[in-house]
Amino acid sequence: MADVVALIDDLFFQAKVIETAKQLGINLRICGTPDAFLAEIGEHPPGLIVVDLNARSQPLEAVERLPAAAREIPVVAFLSHVQTDLAAKARAAGCQEVIPRSLFTQNLATILARSKSQTS
Repeated sequence: MADVVALIDDLFFQAKVIETAKQLGINLRICGTPDAFLAEIGEHPPGLIVVDLNARSQPLEAVERLPAAAREIPVVAFLSHVQTDLAAKARAAGCQEVIPRSLFTQNLATILARSKSQTS
C-alpha cells in the first residue's frame, strides 16, 4: 500500500518526487494516467494524493472522479503560478491545497511527510 499516490506524467519531475520519497522512507506510487491513478486509489487508499494539474491526461477530471471513500484523503495539487482559473477549478473539484509548482518543489519533503501522519 502506498503512503502517497501521485498523478504526474512529467518524467523528470517524477524522478525528483521518487527520490525525495525514497529519502523519507515514504511508499510512493506514481501514476501517469487517470485510469491507473483512480484504480490505485480505489484498491489501496493512500494517506495523501498529489496531482500535477499540468499533466497532459486531464488531471482535473481525475480528481472529480475520485471515489466517495477517497474524498477524506488530502489532495495537494500543483500548477503554474499564473493559472489562477485552473486553481479555482481544482479547489472546486476537491483539492484541499493548490500551490504553485515552485512552492511544491521547495516544500516537497514536508508535503510528502504529511502522508505518514495521515496513515498513522
